[in-house]
Amino acid sequence: MTANNATPPAPPVPSDAVGEGLKAAFRFHPAGVAIITATTDRGPSGLTASSVSSVAIDPAAIMFSVTRATGSAGAILDADSFIVHLIDGEHAELAQNFAVSGAERFTEAQGWTMRETGEPYLPAARVALRCQTLHTVTVGSSVVVIAQVLEVIEGTRGEPVVYLDRAFHSVATA
Repeated sequence: MTANNATPPAPPVPSDAVGEGLKAAFRFHPAGVAIITATTDRGPSGLTASSVSSVAIDPAAIMFSVTRATGSAGAILDADSFIVHLIDGEHAELAQNFAVSGAERFTEAQGWTMRETGEPYLPAARVALRCQTLHTVTVGSSVVVIAQVLEVIEGTRGEPVVYLDRAFHSVATA
């Protein structure tokens, strides 16, 4: 039995329109910024991510997504372990380098070293989380990664940075 005053469902919105609307919605939703790095047989690799979030405490786990399983993202997905660097405003230029193909990466002048476990490491990061993949889920052309945190490496805290309206912005702390 149905009610006479029931509202009919809205007609479906074309997928392209929904995707563009989603991008527009998140363009003005600030997100924390991380640089994720790993070493594979092809050498060091890294990318900038604004999709990192915590998932669980026991086991300690985080998640993030990458837009494709090739290039730097593919290297991260193929690595035995990787480091998620939660960065501050002083690293905005570095985050931009890791967001653009062909930009300078992993130089000594940028402050990179190698952990004894083999991953590129930025000691100046607020916090570095050494992780390994637990699960991946493919969603369209993206891959969601759920990773177990193996080690938390405290760094120096500065002004947090967020990604908002296609730019990096420092956030003053209280």
